[in-house]
Amino acid sequence: MSLIKEFNDYREQMNEVILSKNNLVMKRLWNLDTNTYEDGALDKKTKEMLGLVASMVLRCDDCIKYHLGKCHELGINTEQMYEIFAVANIVGGTIVIPHTRRAAEYWEELQNQPK
Repeated sequence: MSLIKEFNDYREQMNEVILSKNNLVMKRLWNLDTNTYEDGALDKKTKEMLGLVASMVLRCDDCIKYHLGKCHELGINTEQMYEIFAVANIVGGTIVIPHTRRAAEYWEELQNQPK
């Protein structure tokens, strides 16, 4: 199974489980997250790039994959992606390098998907 399909299937399945419990705080958190990345004074693309840098610095591989997917959907190209990786590594330091490796692997798979 591809990295992308495996990640998206698991994320979707577990989101359904979590949201099915009807916890108001969790539903509000999901809603806040969704609304945060909508166009505003900053466009969606910029917000996803910011989310990716923050996720890399915080070393959250699931978050990194999510934002990589969104960046890909929004038309970020590979040259831009590697500048995003550079910012994350400068801000986060060398501890971010292993996450950059996994991010690069996931990005390559996104780029090689049939269109």
